[in-house]
Amino acid sequence: MQVVGYETGSPDDAADSAAAGGLYVAADGDVEYVEATPGTGLAFGLGERRCAGTVHEGGHVACDAADAPYCDAHSGVWVCARCTGTCLKDEMDCHEEHALYLAAFAPDTFKVGVTRLWRLETRLREQGADRAAHVRTLPDGRVAREVEAELASGDGLVDRVRVPTKLDGFGRRVDADAWASLLDAFDPIERFAFEYGLGLSDRPVVETMAAGTVRGWKGRVMVLDRNGSTYAVDARDLVGYELTETVPDRELQSSLGAFGG
Repeated sequence: MQVVGYETGSPDDAADSAAAGGLYVAADGDVEYVEATPGTGLAFGLGERRCAGTVHEGGHVACDAADAPYCDAHSGVWVCARCTGTCLKDEMDCHEEHALYLAAFAPDTFKVGVTRLWRLETRLREQGADRAAHVRTLPDGRVAREVEAELASGDGLVDRVRVPTKLDGFGRRVDADAWASLLDAFDPIERFAFEYGLGLSDRPVVETMAAGTVRGWKGRVMVLDRNGSTYAVDARDLVGYELTETVPDRELQSSLGAFGG
């Protein structure tokens, strides 16, 4: 049984942030969904890791390549993520309205991004944003990407936030003064403040594992409680692993040492 995908705890019904979260696993060509909502107990060990292959029309096509989570043949690149206003597709197809947004990740990382207007709140939750503001509505994706690229080239804003940076902010608050100062340069259409129900007072320990009681999700990071400590698992780091029924009784770093000495 191999992990071939995941669902973040960020459903389309964003008012119910605990309604989703889980892993897609495949065995003998069939794909099943393993729920990992808050309170769910997971008890899997991690075996060998290889390319997760592909899921096509509900079935799984396996791949024996050692590269994980995907080999070159199965590493699909979403060209829109690299777009700066010059379409990289054969034909531009992002003709609907787009939202230009600012997102804050604790304590002081601020991102500019774009998404289809109707997906705005869902997209922000998928990323695990702590605060956000919708600052402009633009007629299509080309114009939106042009404005995004221009803003990202200035001081104080990035157009991409890596998961390790997001993990550094778990259990911390957004720098309210810096966030307010940034928004002073804009006239936000709508503001967002997200809570993920994790109840963290300290940063959890970063681990790759699939055993423990699910506390919740923040973006693609699953937070687990196990043996009195709290762990943060990047779900992408699980993709490609074979799940075993034997949970290794190995020594894990405790929450007390999450910040180091």
